[in-house]
Amino acid sequence: MDIAIHTSFLPHTDPEASLGFYRDVLGFEVRNDVGQGTMRWITVGPVGQPNTSILLAPPAVDPGITDEERRTISEMMAKGTYGWILLASRDLDDTFAKVKASDAEVVQEPTEQPYGIRDCAFRDPAGNLVRIQETR
Repeated sequence: MDIAIHTSFLPHTDPEASLGFYRDVLGFEVRNDVGQGTMRWITVGPVGQPNTSILLAPPAVDPGITDEERRTISEMMAKGTYGWILLASRDLDDTFAKVKASDAEVVQEPTEQPYGIRDCAFRDPAGNLVRIQETR
């Protein structure tokens, strides 16, 4: 079997702020931008990796989601417990400095974890946890 991860989903509450974070701060390229206002689906991905993308999408727009589920999703996003992603960088200190300079909320400075990974963490404009681990 030949299966690859192509696209991961992260919700956004402000498409322009999320676009600015992923494009301007993390340096991802915009692959697609569909819709208008808060109803935008924006696909971004790392330059040079055309088969790996993140879809930034409005949360809870599926017609099968109940009002109570929408409320729960909104509450979880506000707490930063709804969406998260793990990225990797060869130079974690440089990446951390650039993201921190953008005024992104720092959750954890670069730390050597007891399980052998060195990483840091931020919140994107929607509150999603963005962990960045160092590749060696």
